[in-house]
Amino acid sequence: MAALLSCPRRHPSVHLLILTLFIASLLPILDGLELGGDGLYREILRDETVLRLKELGKLSSPNTALLYVNQISDGEGYLERTFLSPASIRASHVIISWMKDAGLTTWIDQMGNIHGRFEPTNSTKEALLIGSHMDTVIDAGMYDGSLGIICAISALKVLKLTGKLQRLTRPVEVIAFSDEEGVRFQTTFLGSAAVAGTLPESILRVSDKSGTTVQDVLKLNSFEATAAALGQAKYSPESVGSYVEVHMEQGPVLEALRYPLGVVKGIAGQTRLKVIINGSQGHAGTVPMKLRRDPMVAAAELVLTLETLCKQPNKFLTYDEECGCFTEESLAGLVCTVGELLTWPSASNVIPGQVNFTVDIRAMDDKVRETIVTSFSRLVLQRCDDRLVDCTVEKKHAASATPCDAELTSQLERAARSTLSSMTTMTSSPAAAAVPVLMSGAGHDAMAMARLTKVGMLFVRCRRGVSHSPEESVLDDDVWAAGLALVNFVDQNAVAPATTPETATAEVAAES
Repeated sequence: MAALLSCPRRHPSVHLLILTLFIASLLPILDGLELGGDGLYREILRDETVLRLKELGKLSSPNTALLYVNQISDGEGYLERTFLSPASIRASHVIISWMKDAGLTTWIDQMGNIHGRFEPTNSTKEALLIGSHMDTVIDAGMYDGSLGIICAISALKVLKLTGKLQRLTRPVEVIAFSDEEGVRFQTTFLGSAAVAGTLPESILRVSDKSGTTVQDVLKLNSFEATAAALGQAKYSPESVGSYVEVHMEQGPVLEALRYPLGVVKGIAGQTRLKVIINGSQGHAGTVPMKLRRDPMVAAAELVLTLETLCKQPNKFLTYDEECGCFTEESLAGLVCTVGELLTWPSASNVIPGQVNFTVDIRAMDDKVRETIVTSFSRLVLQRCDDRLVDCTVEKKHAASATPCDAELTSQLERAARSTLSSMTTMTSSPAAAAVPVLMSGAGHDAMAMARLTKVGMLFVRCRRGVSHSPEESVLDDDVWAAGLALVNFVDQNAVAPATTPETATAEVAAES
């Protein structure tokens, strides 16, 4: 090759042709094996990704109450990583190192979101954003949120090692959002709402159970913590083409269908309420039953009222004018949950003075959800009035149902189908004639990002549909399938075709 290039009698275009043909001959080697094959794809998208999930799953805040109850000395197996906690900061450093390993330029914005981006030279196209959240619930599993982040990083690492990262035609960016669960401040999507530009200035004054505000936490971690600074995290709609999120299903459908992957057509709307009941605190042994104003009993009645309302809404409500009821389709996905109940002073021999509890209401139909919220709020006031206690209902969060973009959904379905077909001979995955299309009852960062751009989601099968629990489990091969599908998706939508010997010859001939 050196001798051919050094020959002084050859036309410069011939030199270029020889060099181009030589580089083109290496592309099959750089590209690795076919999707679904062994080698780099499996080693990175399955083996390395699973190891990284386990590593991130060890970065946790301690839970002294749990350690006391179980008399555990080291808290092994417990996972809690809330917004900008010390555990979250440690996780940030690790995620940044993985992003750099994938060839991405990294930074942290003013809401603590971690970004890793590859910017093609002279590209004027809108960016493809891929992300999920790095925070967890209390006593969490290691897949919720983290799976989508690490799968995305691994997919771009494969593109880097196969030479395809340099052939991107549009910017591709991975975002690890700082808060989606809303555990610490009882308000979800702090990270993704900041990027979407929908985070209100008032969020800075919201406090956690200890009285620490969002602004306090940001300042403690060296962020500016001003409204102007939060505005810097906002992306302009013109700069973003789409957002895609990989997430464990958090439900049992894919496992029942025996499919590793599914695409999401929409996300249920969600409302979070806080009910505060004030009664008369007193001695458990001296206050007669007929003279009590007990907020605990009122709370118990209201929890049962909520359950009945959501199990049998047509007994309480009318909505459809023709049938005088909710339709079966409109009620799809309606679920109501009381997940937290706090009492004061919380002593066995004291009638509580105050009881607070949370309410989570979700439905695919926003009109159904809003009607349930209104009806329950009215029932709270009625029941509390009957029991001579004082009640207030605070709306902590509300998000409309979010449809996924039809084109993105179709593209993700094709990528998943191609992936599963290529994996059929190597795993227990079925050949995918039709990848399942699902609705999501759980909220995701895609809900916030839909205010910025079109969104698409890919679900990954999980064992028994268990989530928000240490029992979360995703098969290693399903992690692999998700990574392969992302590689497939990016390859089809953002990677320019490789130069072949034939196209190189034609290009040089045209140039001559």
